[in-house]
Amino acid sequence: MNEAYRPPKRKIDPGKGPALPDGTPNDNDRVEIGPTMLAYREWEAAGLTLPDLAAMRAYRLQRLVEKLAERAYGGLLMFDPLNIRYATDSTSMQLWNTHNPFRACLVTADGYMVLWDYKNSPFLADHNPLVRETRSGASMFYFSAGDRTSEAAEGFAAQVAEVMAAHAGRNRRLAVDKIMLKGARALERAGFEIFEGEEVTEKARVLKGPDEILAMRCAAHACEVAMAEMEVACAPGLSEDEIWAVLHAENIRRGGEWIETRLLASGPRTNPWFQECGPRVVQNNEIVAFDTDLIGSYGICVDISRTWWVGDGTPRPDMIAAMQHAHEHIMTNKEMLKPGVSFRDLTFGGHQLDRKYVARQYSCRFHGVGLCDEWPLIAYPESIDEGAFDYHLEAGMTLCVEALVGEEGGDFCIKLEDQVLVTEDGYEDLTRYPFDERLMGLSGGSA
Repeated sequence: MNEAYRPPKRKIDPGKGPALPDGTPNDNDRVEIGPTMLAYREWEAAGLTLPDLAAMRAYRLQRLVEKLAERAYGGLLMFDPLNIRYATDSTSMQLWNTHNPFRACLVTADGYMVLWDYKNSPFLADHNPLVRETRSGASMFYFSAGDRTSEAAEGFAAQVAEVMAAHAGRNRRLAVDKIMLKGARALERAGFEIFEGEEVTEKARVLKGPDEILAMRCAAHACEVAMAEMEVACAPGLSEDEIWAVLHAENIRRGGEWIETRLLASGPRTNPWFQECGPRVVQNNEIVAFDTDLIGSYGICVDISRTWWVGDGTPRPDMIAAMQHAHEHIMTNKEMLKPGVSFRDLTFGGHQLDRKYVARQYSCRFHGVGLCDEWPLIAYPESIDEGAFDYHLEAGMTLCVEALVGEEGGDFCIKLEDQVLVTEDGYEDLTRYPFDERLMGLSGGSA
């Protein structure tokens, strides 16, 4: 432990003892980020069971090691910040790191884990004893290394070779996810045979362990509470940005981390979809649609979409029809989810969109979700890539079920999305947030 970097301990909650219910140290100066006391109180009131974070971390490392064994790889070298989060359950300036890759993590076939971190913050993984070693020197990008990037890459490759020699022996088969070009070449010069690391991590991450599922339920609850605050604030006269800012603030208040997109739009800006929110002022009697794409508590992604009617009037009949069609789409398609169902069946089975909505349909019918949008992507029939996803559902997968319903040339689109868990005999809804009753053609407000 790098106690020199930490002041004397003070309790977050003096009544909880040395650790909080998820195993997080009850330390007001703790190093790792995590849920706030507001989130803990809300989860306790909701009767949620918190994850055992030590068990969750051990499960994730086990998954990675199993995938290495299946492929006879000597190690897995990760630069993607979310893969590093999966392996180490530690963070460091996550968004900055996405375009300045200064962190790396190596997991060897025997389960030995080394983290390369920012040289001034070697303590960020101290809470996870599965990280056996912390180093620095993985920065091989031009901002950091300038015209000596090649030398930086050679130095890093030498460190990797040292660890691999000690823990993988003569096995030079190394999976790598997202590495700078000079780094990849340096590893090859060092005698490594490079394989696709992203395939390894996506296949490892796709099955959630018991504590990951508990963490996802907690994260989903926090996200939906934040959504409710945003819905209360959503009113004519506010800009899209002002409404969207509520979700950001409420996410952070509960220990969430960031939101991946700016997908909230109002009125005619919902068609075509994927216009990002901006200064447009919401008018009386129109829709607001959004996609949370939220990285929340425990670093878990909660990806939910809703469309709300804003105003004192009544939605048009074509809006109600589109909303009902979108609702039927996701509810019917959920019913296909159970172990053994092929991804191809998920494309061609279930509810199919009316032809008038096909031109504006979403980019997928289902997609995986965990620490972000994850493998697999289940396409619509019109865009299926044969041979890319020839697999079957398994218990422990978590998926998002999508619907985007609107007409080409129209002045609105309805966006709906729920997050679900594939169970041993079907599925469990992880999303509880209601659908807008007025858009569903019912009286009153959301229910």
